[in-house]
Amino acid sequence: MPLALLALAIGAFGIGTTEFVIMGLLPEVADEYGVTIPTAGLLVTGYALGVVLGAPLMTALGTRIPRKRMLMLLMGLFVAGNVLSALAPTFGVMLTGRVVASLAHGAFFGIGSVVAAGLVAPEKKAGAIAMMFTGLTVANVVGVPLGTFIGQNAGWRATFLVVAGLGVLGLAGIAGLVPEQPRPEGVRLSHELAAFRNAQVLLAMAMTVLGFGGVFAAITYITPMMTETAGFADSSVTWLLVLFGVGMVGGNLLGGRFADRRLMPLLYVTLGALAVVLALFTLTAHHKIAAAVTIVLIGALGFATVPPLQKRVLDQASAAPTLASAVNIGAFNLGNALSAWLGGIVIAAGFGYTAPNWVGAALAASALVLAVVSGALERRTPAVTERSADDLVTLEKV
Repeated sequence: MPLALLALAIGAFGIGTTEFVIMGLLPEVADEYGVTIPTAGLLVTGYALGVVLGAPLMTALGTRIPRKRMLMLLMGLFVAGNVLSALAPTFGVMLTGRVVASLAHGAFFGIGSVVAAGLVAPEKKAGAIAMMFTGLTVANVVGVPLGTFIGQNAGWRATFLVVAGLGVLGLAGIAGLVPEQPRPEGVRLSHELAAFRNAQVLLAMAMTVLGFGGVFAAITYITPMMTETAGFADSSVTWLLVLFGVGMVGGNLLGGRFADRRLMPLLYVTLGALAVVLALFTLTAHHKIAAAVTIVLIGALGFATVPPLQKRVLDQASAAPTLASAVNIGAFNLGNALSAWLGGIVIAAGFGYTAPNWVGAALAASALVLAVVSGALERRTPAVTERSADDLVTLEKV
């Protein structure tokens, strides 16, 4: 794998840290601003929605900018948003800082996926994408627990200053290691938009929204769920997030390996298993050891879907993949926003902190249904094409 993938992974590490660390700090942030836990959960939802909006917006603005320069500009925006969050005097300003940082997220991973895939042979594309996303998953093993520890001991504002520093490091890595890649000639925004006429691209994005949304339905409220239901101490949240991150790393790497071989069967297995595990989490969340094991499985199964879903979008939109790739990253975060919102609703309705797990199971099961539909359409399309070719031969003979 090219060394440039390391630079992309560094940027992904910083972005992954700021995205996920807030879940371990929700109680501290809620206490300082005097808001409820569901209201503090808007910091997750707001970030996710910012990714959804920022992915197409920033990618469209960057269609005339060389990819390396655009990646550097995005990391600069990420740093600015985290500094604003760290200094925010009110909850509204804090939310604004989260949204500013999130605007860089989707375009960074979208453009980064295209760059990563272009650095390797076609049969290694999913592996290269997975390597970049390893930075995101390792953030959950190292960055998020460390950020949670810093936030619980030195204040959550210190955490976001550290995250801003990670952004500066990522910017330096991109500047020094990613090769110059000029904007492809002849590619216009209209070409990028044409990819969305492909039903398979839209199905893959819908699978992304629902499947990954299932993960965040449970993980957004992992801190109150584990402390109030499972009986863990507040200090245990850090190592529970480490376990989630370990599962993410393993699932991401396995997903990248097998997506290059059997993409759709991999999605069938991971989405189906994810739905089952999330449903079981409503029971295992009451027992410490069982809850810890389930958290690892959720991380592994959830992130095993990332490389195949991203590769499927790139494959189906191969003529102009940049915008579709970025929008699919937004789709991951649309799922995060949807599930965090739905999870907050069921908690506020009095169903308890384990209720979001049922929401997650339903979302993952819905993604599995779409995957089956997508696979069936793909199997039928070659047959239709073959029959059309036979008819053409018959007409030529006549």
